[in-house]
Amino acid sequence: MTLFMQALRFSSPRLPFICGRCRTYSAQAGVVERVISAFRSVSGDEGVSVGSAVREQHGRDESVHRCQPPDVVVFPRSVEEVSALAKICHHHQLPMIPFGTGTGLEGGVGALKVCPVEKNRHKNLTVPVSDFSKHPYPGADASLCGMAATSASGTNAVRYGTMRENVLNLEVVLADGTVLHTAGKGRRPRKTSAGYNLTNLFVGSEGTLGIITKATLRLFGIPESMVSAVCSFPSVQSAVDSTVQILQAGVPIARIEFLDDVMINACNRFNNLSYAVTPTLFLEFHGSSKSMEEQVSITEEITRDNGGSDFAWAEDEETRGRLWKARHDAWYAALALRPGCKAYSTDVCVPISRLPQIIVETKEDLIRNNITGPIAGHVGDGNFHCLIVLDPNDPDEVQRVNSFTERLARRALAMDGTCTGEHGIGLGKRALLREEVGPLAIEVMQGLKATLDPKNLMNPGKVL
Repeated sequence: MTLFMQALRFSSPRLPFICGRCRTYSAQAGVVERVISAFRSVSGDEGVSVGSAVREQHGRDESVHRCQPPDVVVFPRSVEEVSALAKICHHHQLPMIPFGTGTGLEGGVGALKVCPVEKNRHKNLTVPVSDFSKHPYPGADASLCGMAATSASGTNAVRYGTMRENVLNLEVVLADGTVLHTAGKGRRPRKTSAGYNLTNLFVGSEGTLGIITKATLRLFGIPESMVSAVCSFPSVQSAVDSTVQILQAGVPIARIEFLDDVMINACNRFNNLSYAVTPTLFLEFHGSSKSMEEQVSITEEITRDNGGSDFAWAEDEETRGRLWKARHDAWYAALALRPGCKAYSTDVCVPISRLPQIIVETKEDLIRNNITGPIAGHVGDGNFHCLIVLDPNDPDEVQRVNSFTERLARRALAMDGTCTGEHGIGLGKRALLREEVGPLAIEVMQGLKATLDPKNLMNPGKVL
């Protein structure tokens, strides 16, 4: 049996908690009923759901990975309830799977069934839990604690950093129900040298070490001025060369995003826009009026030297919003290229100096293998995505895509990069993680997992 639990967000009176198929554990007859009754004693009848629609909703994310749906969904109202539910699961050895808003791209919330259901026995139990807080984030309806769990980021990361740089403290419910404050309860200094960095141990742990229920985050002031721009280029090479040169010139650019010609065409069709169908950079500058002039001047000179043209500028919020709409809708625009198909996003990241080479080689690889994979990337961080659209019922196409994604990941590793810049490992990249960090690092991670979760109840089967 599978239980799903999604914890409360600050903006909602109730959110869910799941139990899923994740362990080689078979419940004796009557145990399931007693467990569900215990859940209801904690979260009330209205806070526990076994309905098929709710279970299906909380058994998947936006990825191509498909596992089993959870068997139970629980909606706790506080960290105390999350702790109580975790204690019940720990006592009965029922796995737990954290769940945020389901926008992940690596199958991190799927319930894995790893053993057959024995006769007269119930299915395995798993409990996923999401975070308590939800806030809009550029380009995705992601939850803050879910983003912390995957060490996610977005279009502003080139200037302001990823979640890893901006989380000061976490409230975490451990596998046995214990509540941990990673930097000390209520602590929020801008910097600290106090002991091990437990906060960043949980940032990126993908629910395998504990349930993140609260995050204390670093805030930034709103800049005096913001200006956005779109610039077209004659080639992928010239667009990405401009990115590298802008960063090397020390321009404190807030956002610099790359869309190739296929992606721009998809965005034009999806949003009824009219951008030139060529490799394109989307840029944004933050600062004082005086500093803005200098940033824009340097950037215009660099892009012009690389053949950039068709600059479109936007200063007011509404116009900037329209300008960025193409980038934020890229995932759905790519899906619309082939209605009825599925999408998968790659997520490699390399040192900035290697970015032009890897994007050019990747573009050639996509064309050579006849793969629909428009490219969009947070190129200021060296991170880019191929939004591959494929027919999962076409074995030949699936094989070509699988081979391509493995080549791309290993191309990034060969350039001293990573197989995931912001989406996480989840189900699909466990072998690549071992290649990336080596067997000794994996052994250390497994030791940490065994210490914090000796019964392997927290989102088992993911990451390691």
